[in-house]
Amino acid sequence: MSHNPQVLPATPQNNVKARTSFGILGAISLSHLLNDMIQSLILAIYPLLQNEFSLSFVQIGLITLAFQLASSLLQPVVGYLTDKYPMPWSLPVGMCFTLCGLVLLALAGSFYTVLLAAVLVGTGSSVFHPESSRVARMASGGRHGLAQSLFQVGGNFGSSLGPLLAAILIAPYGKGNVAWFVLAALLAIIVLIQISRWYARQQRTAKQRPKVHITNPLPRNKVIQAVCVLLLLIFSKYFYLASISSYFTFYLMDKFGLSVQSAQLHLFAFLFAVAAGTVIGGPVGDKIGRKYVIWGSILGVAPFTLLLPWVSLFWTSILIMIIGFILASAFSAILVYAQELLPGRIGVVSGLFFGFAFGMGGLGAAVLGIVADHSSIELVYKICAYLPLIGILTIFLPDNRVTH
Repeated sequence: MSHNPQVLPATPQNNVKARTSFGILGAISLSHLLNDMIQSLILAIYPLLQNEFSLSFVQIGLITLAFQLASSLLQPVVGYLTDKYPMPWSLPVGMCFTLCGLVLLALAGSFYTVLLAAVLVGTGSSVFHPESSRVARMASGGRHGLAQSLFQVGGNFGSSLGPLLAAILIAPYGKGNVAWFVLAALLAIIVLIQISRWYARQQRTAKQRPKVHITNPLPRNKVIQAVCVLLLLIFSKYFYLASISSYFTFYLMDKFGLSVQSAQLHLFAFLFAVAAGTVIGGPVGDKIGRKYVIWGSILGVAPFTLLLPWVSLFWTSILIMIIGFILASAFSAILVYAQELLPGRIGVVSGLFFGFAFGMGGLGAAVLGIVADHSSIELVYKICAYLPLIGILTIFLPDNRVTH
């Protein structure tokens, strides 16, 4: 069975505008970099927070959970509302929440204030992701996989910068230096104001065109089955990523005796590999079909995750970069595949998948924190090693090979 959902445009402007707007894609990718760099700071300063407030692994997991839930629960709601009532100016407004969270984090004097700061940053993220993903699709000129990859690579590169900048600017001087990153939030607000102007112009132009009736080529039960499979794949990917982003520094310090700064540099290497891998998934999916990228990315990483808990520091450093590179190529392919399954519902799909991804990351951090507290940090990686085997479920996805 071969279908091509991509020929059905999700927005009227995609039907007319065939040129890819690389300027807008560059700007939204830069905004994603700044947004996710700020988010990753919270994860990167966990060792500092642990020392300052004497936190357990469960409390560290709760910080991640607070951030991820604020983000994940709101994102589908934001996506649903903006599908019905486009809100171009929501992008800079959302970043203002992130800015407030940063200031509060820098000034936090207790664990509960840190939790509130995490919730504010998560709220900013919940507005940013569905709407910026829509902007990326609007600017794609039909090259949806490429556009999502360019958008995603900004976020992943930003996530990798967080631990590096934390190691250089925050770890030696203390939590108060988080306040410097308010400048990044202000820059993001300025860029997002320009993007919002472009978005508003696109909306005005779209209103002057006749409505395009969108039909779905797949039966409803097939769509539901495919979405469920995609969400399970997101679960496996982000539960595993939570084990790395929240606890990898502690794992390296515990097993190999590394310093905080050295462990953060290893985390940077992993997240940089994730950023590099993100570039691959979208364009390759445009060429050969998203399903094959999903196969290779989720199931293909399993041999390396299974090896990771048993090797030396040298091989840990190598394997973690391979894992990051392979695993990263999945999300753009999964997101665009889902958008093609449900044409016309870009906001809902983006909000659901970004939200579910963050939710799984938060839940993973909390559950794995309990495991680490009650047994050992090494056991976390022995358990998580099997998660990519869920990739076998890709066999149940309908083929959506793109034909040009």
